[in-house]
Amino acid sequence: MTHAPPPRVVLVAITKHGAAQVAVLARHLPQAAVCVAARFADALQGLPNPVAAYGGAFKDEIGGLFAQNDQIVFFVSLGAVVRLIAPHLKSKDEDPGVLVVDDAGQFVIPVLSGHVGGANAMAEQVAALLGATPVLTTASDVGKTIAVDILGRELGWRVEAPKLNITRVSAAVVNEAPVAVVQEAGSPHWWTRPTPLPAHIHRFERFEAVDLAHYQAVLWITHREVPPALWQQLPERLVVYRPPREETA
Repeated sequence: MTHAPPPRVVLVAITKHGAAQVAVLARHLPQAAVCVAARFADALQGLPNPVAAYGGAFKDEIGGLFAQNDQIVFFVSLGAVVRLIAPHLKSKDEDPGVLVVDDAGQFVIPVLSGHVGGANAMAEQVAALLGATPVLTTASDVGKTIAVDILGRELGWRVEAPKLNITRVSAAVVNEAPVAVVQEAGSPHWWTRPTPLPAHIHRFERFEAVDLAHYQAVLWITHREVPPALWQQLPERLVVYRPPREETA
């Protein structure tokens, strides 16, 4: 199985208390870069992390942070972060994951690219390291159900579907409509939550076993080719996942 390279992470602070919190987190994440106001850089002495100490306007740092990192952990107020990042937003497929940690290190909030950008998973990791509470607001995480857009990503699965299908199928999942999951390939160990699959999601081993009239959405994990007629038969209802062919159970 081909593994993705580790994400490029930067920890950012603009206040004295924020710099102190960054120093705590940086000790747990020695590969993470640090961006901090120059007048508070002394708090980071002795750490192995690469440190960038800026002396100008903080807003001028945001473009570089977006371009050079996969995850940005801000020890900055949520409102300020929203205003700072707004001019740099492109799409959830391109934007880095953005997180906010309060000055006291009590709460970790994924702000941007929670699923595709990995901010939700990063928030849980940061919260565990700081002894904080992750504040997740995406419906699939709150409802402890399938995240359609990233299912199997850690296993190297590739999603194959129009974006509109992903949106509609995600809505069916979180709104507890009848959903079929058909797995004909790949590792069966994709459901890693401690709770069982929600009752409205039903598993099948073959696509032909699914009563398509009964299910509002179908998640199909397969190596089979999907004929154009089937996409037309299931408009906005089908999402296909392609596991690596060398993947085993």
